[in-house]
Amino acid sequence: MGKVGAVIVAAGKGSRMRSAESKQYLQLGDKPILVHTLQLFQNITEVDEIVLVVPAADVQRCKDLVNIYSITKVSRVQAGGVERQDSVRLGLAALQEDTEWVLVHDGVRPFTAVEHIIGCLNQAKEAGAAVLAVPVKDTIKVVDQSKCIQSTPDRRSLWAIQTPQAFRLALLQKAQELAIQDGFIGTDDASLVERTGTNVLVVEGDYYNIKITTPEDLPWAEWILKHVRGERNS
Repeated sequence: MGKVGAVIVAAGKGSRMRSAESKQYLQLGDKPILVHTLQLFQNITEVDEIVLVVPAADVQRCKDLVNIYSITKVSRVQAGGVERQDSVRLGLAALQEDTEWVLVHDGVRPFTAVEHIIGCLNQAKEAGAAVLAVPVKDTIKVVDQSKCIQSTPDRRSLWAIQTPQAFRLALLQKAQELAIQDGFIGTDDASLVERTGTNVLVVEGDYYNIKITTPEDLPWAEWILKHVRGERNS
């Protein structure tokens, strides 16, 4: 059903990690976080190619990592843009011309279960667009600028959205073009596709699929690597 490309986005500065080193290059076990993520997609048979999007200053560094760890599916290390969706757009443009489906994934989300990635891709092939997500555990409040609670949404309708997010490539590119025309900046790729009127389906993932963003995430990530999603546990 057409080639599948993965766009791995690691173009952010990661200021919330409060470290001199960008979060995607921090060591997790015996290798950088980003390498764990790349190897995850390298080992998925259904993925034909990977485009890695990083800050312009890091392109050579990441090319070196790709070579050192033999990530042979990486066809391009692409310099990113100003906003995340700019970086995604540049990544999509770098995919091979015969690519029909795309998985967009965070470079600092190394623990996605392979079966969930495949499930998300298969659902997208049925519907055109799908995302991984988990039900929200906590009660969520809508709070105004003065930190006053305005409302309490029904938790049963709330899901925390993860990556990968899977799309027909032409659909996501159309959504990107519309967003540019309208000056719209979305919080994720699905929000762009939703604006086209396309239904985006949710595929339930799990709570191990964390995005490593703050210092508090690192001990949890080490535990997941050791006990759940490391090479010895896969």
